[in-house]
Amino acid sequence: MTESPPAPQGAARALGRFLEIQTLGLNLSFALAFLLLASNGRPNPWTVLWILVAFVAARNAGHSFNRWADRRLDAQNPRTKDRALVTGRYSSGFALGFCAANAAVLVVAAYLLNPLAFVLAPVALAIVLGYSYTKRFTSFTTAFLGLVQAVTPAAVYIAVTGTLPLVALWAVFAMLAWGTAFETIHSLGDVDSDRALGLFSVPVRWGVTASVRLVSALHAVALVLFAVYGLALHLTTPYFVALLLMAILVALTDRDLARNPTNARIPFQRHFALSVLYLIGVAFAVFVPIGPAWVG
Repeated sequence: MTESPPAPQGAARALGRFLEIQTLGLNLSFALAFLLLASNGRPNPWTVLWILVAFVAARNAGHSFNRWADRRLDAQNPRTKDRALVTGRYSSGFALGFCAANAAVLVVAAYLLNPLAFVLAPVALAIVLGYSYTKRFTSFTTAFLGLVQAVTPAAVYIAVTGTLPLVALWAVFAMLAWGTAFETIHSLGDVDSDRALGLFSVPVRWGVTASVRLVSALHAVALVLFAVYGLALHLTTPYFVALLLMAILVALTDRDLARNPTNARIPFQRHFALSVLYLIGVAFAVFVPIGPAWVG
């Protein structure tokens, strides 16, 4: 008897796993927060649509290219040996085709946003795709992944305003520190396999203890930069209350990480909650500006 094709739900679940759709919220909440701030709370609906399309397309392109680039390494890593390109669920051609299709969607969305977004779309793609090879030659691949996340506020401001105002650079550097911290946490779980495969990472080079300390330092730097960003925008009390709550949750996360540095599950969940907290703080500051504006 011929085997029946997988049910649509199974196919959708497999594609979701291939794209790690569960990580979508890590940056989407930040993107929406920067969208509210760049537009002063009054974003054009079409701009919102094309930003979301570009965001998802860039993410899909990056993930599918990474799966293709790392397919042989993934086969030797216990954490990733069940990925779709390793098991044969998807082919290398599918991954590259999916990457190319999403890259094209990103370029079209950028074209429909404004000329500067269109011109810089290839730069964003080069950053998003290029990180896949960094761990083969540098220990600072987590910083490059932080740079991928730092593209988010810059891209949103360019999409909304057609420019990159200086105030947005505070958000760019904050996301660079924030993203580097998260990716360093993620790399702690792969320290043994990275060492065995001859790959580079901060934990491999500096050790687990130093990497945990680096995460705490990067979290602190990111929160300070987010605060300076809020002061520069004259945001009101809710924004800073959200930052305070984020600082408390970050402290708990860093404490737990120090106790069990190779388990990224709890830090992952908390980073998702932290991004949502940031969005809530921005939304209240924009739409329900309680208290006086903070003057930087």
